[in-house]
Amino acid sequence: MLNIALFGPPGAGKGTQSKKLLDKYHLTYISTGEILRSEIDANSDLGQEAKSIIEAGGLVPDELVVQIIENKIQENKNARGILFDGFPRTVVQAYILDGLLLKLNTSLQMMISLDVPENELVDRLLLRSATSGRSDDNLDVIKVRLQEYEEKTKPVASYYEDQSKYHKVNGVGNMDDIFEDIVKYIEKNKKKEFTNIVLLGKPGAGKGTQGQLLADKHNLVYISTGKLMREEIKNNTETGKIAKPYMDKGEIVPDIIPIKLIADKIKANPKANGFIFKGFPRTIVQAYILDGLLQRVGMKVSNMIELKLGTLDAIKRLSSRGQNANKARPYDKSTELIINRLEQYSEKTEPVVDFYHKQGKYSKINADGNQKQVFNKLSDEIADTLRRNF
Repeated sequence: MLNIALFGPPGAGKGTQSKKLLDKYHLTYISTGEILRSEIDANSDLGQEAKSIIEAGGLVPDELVVQIIENKIQENKNARGILFDGFPRTVVQAYILDGLLLKLNTSLQMMISLDVPENELVDRLLLRSATSGRSDDNLDVIKVRLQEYEEKTKPVASYYEDQSKYHKVNGVGNMDDIFEDIVKYIEKNKKKEFTNIVLLGKPGAGKGTQGQLLADKHNLVYISTGKLMREEIKNNTETGKIAKPYMDKGEIVPDIIPIKLIADKIKANPKANGFIFKGFPRTIVQAYILDGLLQRVGMKVSNMIELKLGTLDAIKRLSSRGQNANKARPYDKSTELIINRLEQYSEKTEPVVDFYHKQGKYSKINADGNQKQVFNKLSDEIADTLRRNF
């Protein structure tokens, strides 16, 4: 996730630059001031409590701010990132934010501060008061707000400076030039975003055929645990000897084997933009394992795509493959083994589909068309995932 705090005194231009950043990076916007004003307009209990504090130029108590921020974060768990405007405004709130983001297994990547001289700030705020009608933009309140910033908010900069996450940008000048300076810093310092796709679907749905083609087109690395294990069996390795009896029956191999194979494959591709996983995860436990494997290297599953295929069509495809000496798997050669594989999928893998569905990481593609038609639909879905990621 690209999590940014836009920092600076009142009148520095955070609202203007926030809109431009949201358009470019498609982040979730959290502005405590904006949310609180909405609550005040709605005359909610929270709004009534905050109104007198804001109008006097003071800072809203952390208890209220935390409630607002946490609700907003929980509503957007699958966001590409978050842009914070007006938060954190104290060192205590900086610690609070660290804790809230920890719940999402993420953190604040950078704080970007707009640096504007005080006389310029006063002029801007007085001008804004003449056009916006905001009651917190009169001269007396402006002075209080700037004093609050110096005493309580400015120390937040030191908090993030100590973590090498703080960067100051000149906030005076053309707004587009200022924005360009901000973007240059973000692009230079943002963490690399990875796209990791899980392909699921009944045996015979075409995951193997499509997986490699999709990886090639979208510059991703294809990881098929079945293919990796067949190579181990062919080479008569110790891993292959353990896996073979399970593979011959079309059953799920003990987790320790695919874990090592996947970890080795990821390690062997340090410059990858992401991975397409086929054949793993096949159980709920393996779904948690994959999350752990990816989290260790700063990644996560971006999307799960299910190839939908009827049971009868799956049986026909597997039976046909079983008669092809070049393509047949040991578990394709009898109706009994085919049915066993489909039963295994229904019992153990279909719950994995629901696992990702509940996380909002779910897409489905009809797999009963020809190879090109299915590929085009899958490719479009992955392209959409790539756009969401970047």
